[in-house]
Amino acid sequence: MTRTAVHELAVNGGKPVRTKPFPAWPSYDDTERQGLLRVLESGMWGGRRKPSPTEVTAFEREFAEFHEAPAALAVTNGTHALQLALDLAGVRPGDHVLVPALTPIPTSNAVRQCGAVPIPVDVDPHTFCVDPDRLAQARTDRVTAVVVVHLSGHIADMDGILRWADRSGVAVVQDAAHAHGALWKGHGIGALGTIATFSFMQSKVMTAGEGGALLLPNGDLYPEAFARHCLGRAHDGGPRFLTASSNYRMGEFAAAVLRAQLGRLAEQNRRRDQRWRELVELVARIPGVTPQGRDPRCTVDPHYVAALELDGEPHDGVSRDTIVAALRAEGITVNLMNPPIYRLPAFWDGPVYPRDADVHRFAEACPHSERLGAWAINLPHWTLLGDHRDVQDIADALAKVLGALMS
Repeated sequence: MTRTAVHELAVNGGKPVRTKPFPAWPSYDDTERQGLLRVLESGMWGGRRKPSPTEVTAFEREFAEFHEAPAALAVTNGTHALQLALDLAGVRPGDHVLVPALTPIPTSNAVRQCGAVPIPVDVDPHTFCVDPDRLAQARTDRVTAVVVVHLSGHIADMDGILRWADRSGVAVVQDAAHAHGALWKGHGIGALGTIATFSFMQSKVMTAGEGGALLLPNGDLYPEAFARHCLGRAHDGGPRFLTASSNYRMGEFAAAVLRAQLGRLAEQNRRRDQRWRELVELVARIPGVTPQGRDPRCTVDPHYVAALELDGEPHDGVSRDTIVAALRAEGITVNLMNPPIYRLPAFWDGPVYPRDADVHRFAEACPHSERLGAWAINLPHWTLLGDHRDVQDIADALAKVLGALMS
């Protein structure tokens, strides 16, 4: 690296590439305001005990239709959605559940909350999603389900995963918390024949601050799902309590906001996908950085984050943290990729099988997750909601920082 190049970095007092903020998030307009007022004046702020139509039931119908699913169930948050999905899939205490090693910790936490044991599986180095060829290697004789995470919004290889699961008698649950509106071979996630779960927390591509949803593979599953999310109550509003359950009901205010958010999702996904393609072209000219790959069967990727892998070879002791700090000083909103889940204390908070399992053993089995967890970075989705100048600034900052620190 040259002294002049390093001196010119904004982190060292040089002029930053960008001073203009990226588009604000959350995005909203009068549609959300009108929806909130509609609920306020209705006097029904939480109407799930009633069989009559509500904002929540309207949102469920619209969300299911948007994703080509037979039915949807709105719940309190994405983690509860995943817990409920695992319960509906038949996961019981003591079972093992295969999960990607490279995933946010709620995936593993939901398995733990069901009393089951998460078993990490390595990811595909191109798409960063779980590798179906690694499922058999990670399977134990107590595995009853696999949670497939569509990381960053890119749909995992569902063809390969469903083939393996069908042969193995293992249930499949899609964790689509990053993948609102994603398409696989031109069809929505709800058309893939498995339960899929979503989150609507503040940072997601559609949000009500909090909230979650399940897409159900058939309408016959809705009464059981409803009972399990509503204190065991029958879905027709009767007094019967069918199962010992918790309360995962979504409120009417959140549903009204989400109906508005859903209305602009397709256009925002189109815009993010266009900006991502432009960024990939620009990044291709920059040594030391590789964007997340794209399976051509994933025909729409909402890009919850724009994931980039940095060259993991050491350069005079330059760390990923140093690079991220330099990019932030250049005006670029960027975060670290999460480490593999087995490197977090929450993963080990409960019984683990086999008895000789430890971080080193899982790390040896998951080399791609290890590398990405150490060297990948993420740009949040709102950095892709602007115009070409925004992605040009991202590329210029990457070229400036990597050229100074890693040359």
